[in-house]
Amino acid sequence: MGCCGDEEDDSSPLHQPLTTTADHRNSVFTSTVDTISPMNSNFAALICHDTLRLIFEKLPIADLARAACVCRIWCTIASDRDILTASFKAPWRLYDVVGNPSSGSFWRDNRLSKFAISHRISRGDSVASLAVKYDVQVMEVKRLNNMMSDHGIYSRERLLIPVSNADILIDNTCYIELDLYAKREVAVLYLEGAPDSKNLGCSSSKVTSNEGKKRIFESIRRSMQVDDGTALYYLSVSNGDPRAALSEFSEDVKWERQAGLA
Repeated sequence: MGCCGDEEDDSSPLHQPLTTTADHRNSVFTSTVDTISPMNSNFAALICHDTLRLIFEKLPIADLARAACVCRIWCTIASDRDILTASFKAPWRLYDVVGNPSSGSFWRDNRLSKFAISHRISRGDSVASLAVKYDVQVMEVKRLNNMMSDHGIYSRERLLIPVSNADILIDNTCYIELDLYAKREVAVLYLEGAPDSKNLGCSSSKVTSNEGKKRIFESIRRSMQVDDGTALYYLSVSNGDPRAALSEFSEDVKWERQAGLA
């Protein structure tokens, strides 16, 4: 009987058994074990390859990179080429991505800056005219192609043009290439046909064609505003590296001015 003559409710908190510290610890442990976590190896779904593939196929490229850092199994599946390719092209609705990057880090970034249009240089082209044609900034073209001046265009067979409109990528195929001049790996879009096979996966840093060497020489001579012999000298002492040749020439000019010889 209660204090007012009512029947006491056995469910009252006063009649509940006390919970010991040990019971509390056990309950916390049990809830922790039942929690779905990538660090919980007892949860079979998180180590099932088929289940993980179904999950990872829905992830954006940045989340795939994070998943690859969790454990060995996750890394193996998150690094699968088919999954990486599908995630890489999904935001831009690309038809395909062809070629193998030199480093797995290529797949970690699929922003628009990762793509470029290949433009074959023809007579009358200039950096400014190409910037107008493709609706981009002149400095963006120079930055992407690692150009110091407008004269650099004459030593190249093509230029990479930044993609300003993502719609141009829809249902198109891009080719993973390491550009010799830009010195970076990009997904290149060819608006007119497919690339030459020599461009795919190219990792050499030297230009071997006679035409390419001639264009480099003409560009160096114009930039330095010197005669053929002087331009050839600086190219020879820099082992054919145009940037090193220009740097060596600039240092010599600076020394002559300081010494009062110029």
